[in-house]
Amino acid sequence: MTTTPAFHIAVFNGDGIGPEITAPCLDILRAAQSSVGGFDLSFDELPAGAGCYRDTGEALPEASMATARAADAILLSAMGLPEIRLPDGTEIQPQLDLRFKLDLYAGLRPIRAIPGVPVALADPRARDIDLMLVRESTEGLFASVGKSIVTADEARDTMVITRHTTSRLCEQAFALAEKRKLAGRPGKLTCVDKANVFGSMAFFRSIFMDAAANHRDITPLTAYVDATALTLVQKPWDLDVLVTENMFGDILSDLAAGLIGGMGYAPSADIGDEHAVFQPCHGSAPDIAGKGLANPTAMFLSAAMMLEWLAEKHQVTALATAGQLIRTAVDNAFAGGKLVTPEVGGKAGTADVTAAVMAEISRLGDMASAAQ
Repeated sequence: MTTTPAFHIAVFNGDGIGPEITAPCLDILRAAQSSVGGFDLSFDELPAGAGCYRDTGEALPEASMATARAADAILLSAMGLPEIRLPDGTEIQPQLDLRFKLDLYAGLRPIRAIPGVPVALADPRARDIDLMLVRESTEGLFASVGKSIVTADEARDTMVITRHTTSRLCEQAFALAEKRKLAGRPGKLTCVDKANVFGSMAFFRSIFMDAAANHRDITPLTAYVDATALTLVQKPWDLDVLVTENMFGDILSDLAAGLIGGMGYAPSADIGDEHAVFQPCHGSAPDIAGKGLANPTAMFLSAAMMLEWLAEKHQVTALATAGQLIRTAVDNAFAGGKLVTPEVGGKAGTADVTAAVMAEISRLGDMASAAQ
């Protein structure tokens, strides 16, 4: 008797619009699972975030951390509220704690234009933007989180680059470039740094070039971060995969999201050797919380990334099929240009986007069943 593979997902609803986009995302996941079959999903919704800190004094309770560590994957919504801060003035960001505690060193930020969603650039090539930014997520300037040295006259944060983490990061980036090349992409990987100024960045680049020697089928390129920012707004279609330090990646990924409609269309994943967190790139947007305006698309696409990661890790093809089903449903829902969200000048809110994507999942599922 064959047992259906089952996967336990730890879910953090987060703050602000977080719960509003998490609930429909779980419905989308259940619909995709039901349509494809071949696997089971269970969800454990856990407390964490700024609201949790305000109410309990803990931003990431130990029980939540333990459950997340034991889960097969972690789905996280937006966290943080600007008015709730730690004593040092910084915001509550449990997502950073998860990255550090679970060693989630590779931040994946896919930037892909969705059919029908307005793009920022007038050039028709902008409608085909499809690049991947790989951001180191545990070191760089973020290694100073909670360790800043601040006096009355001076403040210092320290950049940390290690061979161990950067080597693993580059291997992840080259593997992604190879996978994308098989799917028809150019097979180029660009190391983005500031090696002309900082020794730490020259060290980062040297590790990248060492890794390149083991991946002869991928073209290794290097570029300074300021020049890359210019390329992103002038000709992003020339880029394929980028790998960079933590802070640079944080900034460039937001810039790149602006090219494809905004943060509401930008999913992400933070990957380690054993664990992974999947979340939209955007924040908690408390100014629109409770108004039904939040765009859940990035959350849906992050969930698709989660299914595909689980598929590769556990060799369960049905998970990859379900992930692609969600992505295709999102594309189809927006393709006609009638579904326009507030950040690009429309009025389609959370419920509208969810209904359209859900309808496409149902339609695509019916088509697949009829073809069998």
